[in-house]
Amino acid sequence: MEEIKKTLKDSALMRWGALLLVSLVMFATYYFYDVFSAIKSTLQSETGLSNAEYGLMVGAYSFANSFLLMAILGGIILDKWGIRKTGFIFLSFVVLGAMTTAYGASDLFKPGAFGYSFMSSIFSRYSPELKMMLLGRFLFGLGCETCYVTINKIMVKWFKGKELAFAFGINLAIARFGTATAFIFSPVLINAQTGWATAGWFGAVLVLVSLLGFITYAMFDVKFDRHVKEKLPKDKSDEFKFSDVIALFKNPSFIFVTLLCVTFYSAVFPFLAFAPDFLHNKFGFSLKQSGWITTILPYGTIVFTPIFGWFCDRKGKSASLMIFGSLLLIFVHLTLSLTSLTPYIPMFVLGVAFSLVPAAMWPSVAKIVEEKRLGTAYGAMFFIQNFGLFGIPFLMGFVLDITNPGVTAEMASAGTATYNYTMPILMLVGLGILGIIFAFLLKAFDKKSGYGLELPNKE
Repeated sequence: MEEIKKTLKDSALMRWGALLLVSLVMFATYYFYDVFSAIKSTLQSETGLSNAEYGLMVGAYSFANSFLLMAILGGIILDKWGIRKTGFIFLSFVVLGAMTTAYGASDLFKPGAFGYSFMSSIFSRYSPELKMMLLGRFLFGLGCETCYVTINKIMVKWFKGKELAFAFGINLAIARFGTATAFIFSPVLINAQTGWATAGWFGAVLVLVSLLGFITYAMFDVKFDRHVKEKLPKDKSDEFKFSDVIALFKNPSFIFVTLLCVTFYSAVFPFLAFAPDFLHNKFGFSLKQSGWITTILPYGTIVFTPIFGWFCDRKGKSASLMIFGSLLLIFVHLTLSLTSLTPYIPMFVLGVAFSLVPAAMWPSVAKIVEEKRLGTAYGAMFFIQNFGLFGIPFLMGFVLDITNPGVTAEMASAGTATYNYTMPILMLVGLGILGIIFAFLLKAFDKKSGYGLELPNKE
């Protein structure tokens, strides 16, 4: 983007104000993504879900973005329609999805309630509650990933050439704070007099509030565009062409960073969905205490992601940080699956790993891909990533069921039996090994390509 004299992003107050407004979307959506993770056994007990069905519900978030190509289409739409229109439309899907999921998981969804008869009439193998939650998670995920693509482009728009990695770090830290808050508050809310379903409704209301925050941000965005005169007629070279997508996947650096993204995130987010239940079963912690321990990971990212982003801006070494973060991921899952060492340290180290890789990875894409195609590039990354986020939770739940024959959710909830999580966690070790291979390939090719991933981001 060509700046004319002084633009709005040259004002620290304006660009950081814009960041905080869109980060509210990150906080609320990350909160809702994990709103049921800390109360998994209660949710299963109330709705009758098996572990595989719970994993299917978690993974439904990624169905539209993987099999219906919505993440990559969302990126293309973003490059054609712009930030404001794309953000509002897809965040509306997020709100609808959150409300639908909370409704399906609540005691309001019962025989005679809206949609219950229809959900009972299709796919009789599954309960009406599960099908309504699947629909909600589908809509939630359909909107979320394009919203994240939009927010990534907003980060580059306001911070490229300035504190880009640090801004990404702050944005991710606020998102992780949403995850931590969900793990802490959900067990508290289900114990309140208002009933266990309050946790889901509270998360859905947060998502609705975030839509208001984005509408407020849009006013900043209008003023920014006027300052840099982006409403002038576009050059023919700015028009989207399908060959732009093909060109992305001919770029080895983009391929390696995308494969690192899918393997790394697939070894973390699905783990978080099972982590409180894993800690409860393996170490005997209460559900509330398990939720608190799980928050060590997001709280670690809250502290370290901005620090590592600041380091990348001023010192560089982004490719090296991605390698180191991938190594830490393998160490953590090996420790949790094969030893009985206290989980506090591994969860802290996982928080460090989950700070290193995203803080270095997302700003690096802005070096690999030209800015006018960033929406498509980020959309393609989220598209590939969602195959992992869809499949891995289901596989974890499926493997957990078949490696624990005779153990039911009711028995685990009553304390008469426990789940052995060794094999599901070892699956994540395999993902970590693939991730470090891609990280090494990314660094090796950067020496040939000259993108400068090891150089500072700040001009």
